[in-house]
Amino acid sequence: MKSVTIMSVQEWDDLVSSTYGRDYSFQQQDDCKERQTVYFSCPYVYPYDYENDTVPEKVNHPEMGVSFKAWLERDPKTPIVGQTSDWELNMWWERNFYPEMSMIVNDLHDKGLLPAGDYGINIDW
Repeated sequence: MKSVTIMSVQEWDDLVSSTYGRDYSFQQQDDCKERQTVYFSCPYVYPYDYENDTVPEKVNHPEMGVSFKAWLERDPKTPIVGQTSDWELNMWWERNFYPEMSMIVNDLHDKGLLPAGDYGINIDW
C-alpha cells in the first residue's frame, strides 16, 4: 500500500504564491485544467524546464510557460504591454507566464517546504 498526500488546488496555489510572491493558479495553466487530481512524486527525478525566457505579453496568448529562472527573475509588479487593469497582469501570470510544475516541486523540496513523497493536487471548484 502506498500513501499519497492529497491537497486542494487552492492549498497548492497558496504554497506557491506565498513562497515566491507571485500570482499562481495551477488550474489556469495549459489552457485551463479540467476537474481532476494530478499526481506526482517529490522530488522529480527528471524535471522539465520550459526553454522560453518570455512569452507575448497578452492574456490567453497561445504561447505559455517560461523557464523557472525567467519566472523568478521577472518583477511581478512590472506591467504587461497595453495593460489597463490589475486583473490583466494577474491573469497573464496565471495563464501564460508560469514555470513547469516539476521545477517548482523540486525547488520547494530543496527549500525543505515539500517533503519527499507521493502527492495529488485535487482540482475542483
